[in-house]
Amino acid sequence: MKKELEHSFVQQLEKNQNIVHKICRLYTHDKESHNDLFQEITIQLWRAYPKFRGDSKFSTWMYRVALNTAITLYRKSERRIQTQDYENISFKIQVEEYDDTTDQQLELMYAALKELNDIDKALVFLYLEDKSYKEISQTLGISEINARVKMNRAKEKLRRILNP
Repeated sequence: MKKELEHSFVQQLEKNQNIVHKICRLYTHDKESHNDLFQEITIQLWRAYPKFRGDSKFSTWMYRVALNTAITLYRKSERRIQTQDYENISFKIQVEEYDDTTDQQLELMYAALKELNDIDKALVFLYLEDKSYKEISQTLGISEINARVKMNRAKEKLRRILNP
């Protein structure tokens, strides 16, 4: 039973790991912090996986756990993320190297996103991932109307940042 659980988790994580990479990129400033946050999110996902009931898609649940982990660690550590050693965990995940070479527009967008507060960052991230307002509201634990209002405000903030 435990091996089946591990196998299922590893398959789902490998299939959806780009979600975690994107969140890491949004909340970190260098490759080392990115890798540390990736490991911490993976640990938190593994710990929470037995409680995943399948009420939502795995990716939606993964967004929620990953964003909550990133936001919590970001706030706790004053932008310096502490990680745990996970050498004792019996599974190994094949991590694809994350290619962080991007064009100037993407760099400007990430810089602008980093100026937003934590919730607005998460909201815009999910919006850019083509999530519906219903999925966004479920992931962030807010009403659909509140998600729409906050998104309009976040868009306006980004416009002001990108076009001063």
